[in-house]
Amino acid sequence: METRTMIAAIAALCMAAANIGCVADRAAARMDRAKLLVGAYCLQPNARSDGHVKAIHDCGVDFIIGVDAADRATLDLFAKHGVGAIVNGVVPSWWGGDGRKAGKMREANPLEKYASGAASLMDHPAIWAVDIGDEPSALDFTYYGDVVRRLREALPDTPLYLNLYPNYASVAQNTGSQTVSQLGTATYAEYVDAYCREVPLDYVSYDFYPYMAPASMDQLLSRMYDNFIVVADACRRTKRSFWYIPQVNSREGVPPASVNQLRFQANAALSFGAEVITWACWCKGWWTNNVLDADGKQTEQYEKLKLVNAELKEIGPRYMRFRNVATRLVGFAAGSPQRPSLPCPGAPDDAGYVRAANGAPLIVGEMAARDSASGERAFYVTAADDPGDAHNASFDLVFSFSEAHVEAFGGKGSIPLKRLPDGSCSVPISSCGGVLLVVSPAAR
Repeated sequence: METRTMIAAIAALCMAAANIGCVADRAAARMDRAKLLVGAYCLQPNARSDGHVKAIHDCGVDFIIGVDAADRATLDLFAKHGVGAIVNGVVPSWWGGDGRKAGKMREANPLEKYASGAASLMDHPAIWAVDIGDEPSALDFTYYGDVVRRLREALPDTPLYLNLYPNYASVAQNTGSQTVSQLGTATYAEYVDAYCREVPLDYVSYDFYPYMAPASMDQLLSRMYDNFIVVADACRRTKRSFWYIPQVNSREGVPPASVNQLRFQANAALSFGAEVITWACWCKGWWTNNVLDADGKQTEQYEKLKLVNAELKEIGPRYMRFRNVATRLVGFAAGSPQRPSLPCPGAPDDAGYVRAANGAPLIVGEMAARDSASGERAFYVTAADDPGDAHNASFDLVFSFSEAHVEAFGGKGSIPLKRLPDGSCSVPISSCGGVLLVVSPAAR
């Protein structure tokens, strides 16, 4: 081979290797897990124009779950507007449903189907992950572990998405009309433990909708807190990320969710350490009062969600400098129907406290700095006095810590501190609102 030809060939090989590296880097960087991410479910065919996709971005939504991997035109628009897609249509779908299919996934969807599906995937810059199922039974977790390992061999640079049941799914001891177990275990804690043991994914994702039926709100809120506690504990114990799916929609006959109801769901999740918030639903998927109606037009939920997402985006960079290490319920009455049945200590620690000046209940998430050298810690505080948005109130959040410097941040940025005569500090907070307190070891 002539010298010039050899040099050209070597240069081409080097460029190809560099391009392969760039492709891998791009794939890894698409879903930036260092950020607080906001997503949504469902994209119907009548909501895939350029204007529709731009509106997704403008609403502060980072990704959509439920985009056909073969719909290259929509994926091109997603890439244009900086929106990610968690795609379906690549591998066999699976939904646990009412539990009658529990334990039958291996038979229905053999591994060969996953291998051939993975081989058919055409990559695209907008593809953030591949959807591999929703609400499986614990009886299928062992097989899901096999599926994840096989897909990681076939798609090493493509994340996989799997969502779990909430704790109001039926369990083995149910009787009567619920003899079929959705969870496949006797308790919800066992269900989550089985997932963490059998499925090698580095997060736990689940959905919980507290505004399904106003008459049962106290019961639903109690179960909501129980669900948060079980999943957050499992994430801390196994070093997984916490992904949460709240509702922006509502059932037929139930009024549209208010801004404060959206705020409460998102802020409560952050107090328990959530790192991904995925709203249900963007388009018609289930129920009604989604962000877009059946004709693909924006409902009143669009501007509400845009406002709440903007607040999450404002707090996100500071919030993600920390990771949740404990969550405590402060000011909840012992006999309150909203108090969870699971144990939850009441005070942040011996070196300080956080409380509401008017005694309102608070969800206080204690956080440690991801950069341990900084010496910082933080508390994400959610006002839990009015989850149903029946009587919105404003009051003072009072706190004191042994460290010398505290900063407060909310959905609109920095919040000035008021120094109280006893040396403690306060900042204003409103019902369903969230405040991030960053505590430093020394004055800056």
